[in-house]
Amino acid sequence: MISVTKIFRFEAAHAIYAYPGPCGHIHGHSYELHVTVSHRHYENKYLEGQGMIIDFKELKKRVMVNAIDMLDHKLILSDTFLSHSTQTFDTNQLVIFPVEPTAENMLIFLRDRISAVLPDEILLDSLKLWETRDSYATWTTDV
Repeated sequence: MISVTKIFRFEAAHAIYAYPGPCGHIHGHSYELHVTVSHRHYENKYLEGQGMIIDFKELKKRVMVNAIDMLDHKLILSDTFLSHSTQTFDTNQLVIFPVEPTAENMLIFLRDRISAVLPDEILLDSLKLWETRDSYATWTTDV
């Protein structure tokens, strides 16, 4: 198996509804996302043509436009948090999740957004999302 990984960084704020600690309040993180992809039909030999699974520039463009740009410098809240809040928020800077915006749920969101825009022959293998320098969540394909 051969794969390539592109690293993305973005800033975002979130809060976890009814969490009994600081994460229950709106706070921010400097996220780091590792996106790893492979070719669905790789046969353990040299890659033909340009010799790439996917050009890093093409992977960057697809991930930025369809995932990172949606979250960067945004406030991410659940609809539950919003329905119990008395605050008003700038809806241009707000991303509403149907579930709590934990690192794990953000990975599912990112998986769905990124998978939807990859070429058919490219498989999303894994995602790693660092919430802090020493804490991250991982999603890996079931295939």
